[in-house]
Amino acid sequence: MEQKAFKRPFVHLFYIFFLSHLVFCQLDYRFYDSTCPSLTGIVRYGVWSAIANDTRMAASLVRLHFHDCFVNGCDASILLDDIDSTFVGEKTARANQNSVRGYEVIDKIKANVEKACPSTVSCTDILTLAAREAANIAGASYWMVPLGRRDGRTANKTAANELPSPFESLDNIIAKFNAKGLDTKDVVVLSGAHTIGFAQCFTFKQRLFNFGGSRKPDPDLEASLLKGLQTVCPDQVDSDTTLVPLDSVTTNRFDNSYYRNLVNSSGLLQSDHVLSTDNRTASMVLSYSRYPYLFLKDFGASMVKMANIGVLMGQDGEIRKNCKVVN
Repeated sequence: MEQKAFKRPFVHLFYIFFLSHLVFCQLDYRFYDSTCPSLTGIVRYGVWSAIANDTRMAASLVRLHFHDCFVNGCDASILLDDIDSTFVGEKTARANQNSVRGYEVIDKIKANVEKACPSTVSCTDILTLAAREAANIAGASYWMVPLGRRDGRTANKTAANELPSPFESLDNIIAKFNAKGLDTKDVVVLSGAHTIGFAQCFTFKQRLFNFGGSRKPDPDLEASLLKGLQTVCPDQVDSDTTLVPLDSVTTNRFDNSYYRNLVNSSGLLQSDHVLSTDNRTASMVLSYSRYPYLFLKDFGASMVKMANIGVLMGQDGEIRKNCKVVN
């Protein structure tokens, strides 16, 4: 009896430690309430200032978050700089170089957060909040973001080179989303972020002049849009980097116009257009084109799912003091 009584406190102590460890390692909507209560305000002001200076930044910050989470999970690895030959980051990957923007916005916000709450908030959480604030300022619904992510200590340029591409088939894109724990609905919903932002001409030029090697335009592309795009993006190399709005109707407004464009054969990217013609996704596109609030609600839910990909917590990561370099 004495032996059993002796063991019981240690059993209880083990369970208390185990459960507290689980709680510690869970993301929490109020994670920084006591340690950095000004966090959300600092992030929102930083994002608002950036968008006020450059309206494109709203889309850029959402995209920056997407490109981070799809490579080794949401760990702010995309923010890390190359360091000579000793560390290779992701900024120079094919999908990121001369394309992804917003690094300096996150760096500035992080510096201000460090002044208020030193060594407390991860770059990953700042990027996650910044994407939410950017979408919300542009018109998206506000969604709650659970916090407590840690920053990664590594980067993966090879994986960054395999990010979903506008040149890929829908099958490939769905497979890449599935590999991250996202489903076909998330493909349709997160593609709706293309209601804001711009694309370079080279990402869709084949639809204008040589669709599928036919030496003719894509017959599905709406005629007046085709004519306008051929003027803006002539079939010559020096127009490859010219920017065109993904949604020419409400370019800077986060709404469901993207889906209405798809239904009207006015989607810019081939990877967007196919969503309205494939039987796995067409009904969702039609629903979101008709019901804007349904899209906005589902967008927030899918963003939360994406923000939970491969999250590092506790001792698995760190709190960087400078988002560009590991501690």
